[in-house]
Amino acid sequence: MEVSVLVLALFLQLVGGMFARDVHFDENYGVVWGKPDHVETWYRGRELVLFLDQASGASFVSKQWFGSGFFHMKIKLPRGNSAGVVTTFYLTSGDGDRVKDKAHDELDFEFLGNIKGEPILLQTNVFANGTAGREQRITLWFDPTTEYHDYKILWNQNQIVFYVDDIPIRVFKNLTESGVPFPSQPLQIQASLWHAKWASQNETDWSYAPFKAHYQGFDISGCPCATKQCMIECYGQNYWWNDIRELNSDQRRAYEDVRSRHMHYDYCASHTPAPECSFNS
Repeated sequence: MEVSVLVLALFLQLVGGMFARDVHFDENYGVVWGKPDHVETWYRGRELVLFLDQASGASFVSKQWFGSGFFHMKIKLPRGNSAGVVTTFYLTSGDGDRVKDKAHDELDFEFLGNIKGEPILLQTNVFANGTAGREQRITLWFDPTTEYHDYKILWNQNQIVFYVDDIPIRVFKNLTESGVPFPSQPLQIQASLWHAKWASQNETDWSYAPFKAHYQGFDISGCPCATKQCMIECYGQNYWWNDIRELNSDQRRAYEDVRSRHMHYDYCASHTPAPECSFNS
């Protein structure tokens, strides 16, 4: 058992190196909405900047859909008073109305801006087969506006894990045999900078506009899949991320530390917690 854990630990340490391929934004992504002057590419396409003001935000999307993978994006958040400013990186089955789309799947990183001096909350969410209401929010242990950090989503047939840099902050197991919905259709990568009044109790101070969100890391480790028919292939053992079934001991300790020290809101703490909560803690 100790040997297998050590091998897994060394394997996961190598994962970060697999994200090191230098890729131009246009190779894997395209801008999907926003005025032309609200999106800029820097450093020969190795960095993208989204702008938000009262006229518009902006968003970009992957050119391909995927059936599994270990996805990441390096992000530096808007500075200053950013109440109501939402910076995102997520996987989604489509941009349709979530209320009307009964089969909607989505895995979210959402950064909820706030006034200067108060924490920027990181909200994660899991939509599966149209089931929502699985929000968790944590406070970050660093200032996400001063430098880049790497935000990652592991999605395979066994589990979904959200990471901040190399620290797992959320685990969502595949419990379909127990009746818990789990994402089961191709997902597309998206990222955006937009305004939402619900994201902060404070009013947005537009004198700080344009707000700027910086993105890097446009390489993708994912199984290309545009239809449900190829999902089984994307669960195959020829993709290295499908071998990641559990957190190793160091990751488990870091995960529990985040939950005990930085959890701000957890849907599982409700009076009637969802059935998966006892398995994903």
